[in-house]
Amino acid sequence: MPLRLALVRVLAFCAVTALLLSARDIYSLTVPTLSPASDPWTLEQTVVAADFAKEIQQKHDSLRIIYVGVHTLYAGAHIPGAVFHGPGSTEEGIAELKEYAKSVPRNSNLVLYCGCCPLEKCPNLRPAFTALRDSGFTHLRVLLLPTSFAEDWVEKGYPIEKGR
Repeated sequence: MPLRLALVRVLAFCAVTALLLSARDIYSLTVPTLSPASDPWTLEQTVVAADFAKEIQQKHDSLRIIYVGVHTLYAGAHIPGAVFHGPGSTEEGIAELKEYAKSVPRNSNLVLYCGCCPLEKCPNLRPAFTALRDSGFTHLRVLLLPTSFAEDWVEKGYPIEKGR
């Protein structure tokens, strides 16, 4: 009998552990983590892919989507309606972004994204966000693509356009 009781306890422990681990994984997929201190944006200035995919279906006139990565990735696939201004990691890209921003009202609803690589390593988003924030934009957000645009947007079946 003690062996059977021990086996039941081990199985119960394994079941509870598996449940907790799967709950943690589900939570991490639906709730964004806090931005590291090195990020210039706050959690309120971010949007997750699932929510943004729903938002763009509503076709807000004031929404402007700006891609700030490399042009070859933009041409391969991008979010419908997104404009290319970048890459944010170069002086030329930031200059192009600032030139574009001159014609945009400061209270516009702007969403920046890249997705060239894992978000924590992205060389484009932080400089682009900082440049626009410092230019006085008050409704500026970042699309959180933790792994890449391909994995976090395209493979999830969210809408894309190609070319340009």
